[in-house]
Amino acid sequence: MIKTTYYSKTTGVDRGVHVYLPEGYSPQKKYPVIYVLHGIGGTEDEWIQHGTPKEIADSLIQQGLLKPVILVFPNGRAMNPDTVPSDIFSPAAQAAFGRFEEDLFQNLIPFIEKTYSVYTDRAHRGICGLSMGGGQALNIGLGNPDRFAWVGAFSPAPNTDTKLFRVTARNAPKIYILCGESDYLISVSEGAHQYLSQNKIPHTYKTMPGAHDWPVWKAGLKTFLQDFVR
Repeated sequence: MIKTTYYSKTTGVDRGVHVYLPEGYSPQKKYPVIYVLHGIGGTEDEWIQHGTPKEIADSLIQQGLLKPVILVFPNGRAMNPDTVPSDIFSPAAQAAFGRFEEDLFQNLIPFIEKTYSVYTDRAHRGICGLSMGGGQALNIGLGNPDRFAWVGAFSPAPNTDTKLFRVTARNAPKIYILCGESDYLISVSEGAHQYLSQNKIPHTYKTMPGAHDWPVWKAGLKTFLQDFVR
């Protein structure tokens, strides 16, 4: 796992990002890339500290259940200063999650595509996240279905906004939504599922025992990588 920085014109500062490179990474090969987003109180460090993504990806690749892939863990809150604010629910902090879409497309994706040997087409790019990041993944991924082949949301939060979706049955990426059965925010997942079902958009919606917590999110990432990233 590499910790690096990229300059963001959106925020006017260098922003931290973790990048997972598969074992044997070679600049002579091309790799799919997945952007993995954190929750409302986290930063680019959250998945690394609590979600064991390297171990998950390494194990799947070693078992032949996942092709070598690059995972990118950014700070999904695009604001300056680039730290967790004292009030994570403030209007400024909430707006910063929405502003991340601009940062992603204008700054982060170009940086990743310039720095690492990744495919640059829609067919090899995905986005997923937990809680607030799950809502972002749905808003960004289904709002720009021409940019992502895979979209995953693990316990998406109330920032999920179906009015931002631009997805149809004809242009839909592979969509995976997972939520814990005792999650206090399960209605958000059910709402997204109902919207997609009513609009006849293919997707997978699953629940599992658990709450709004890491066992669900780690299971979500594992299943998303194993079953959807093809």
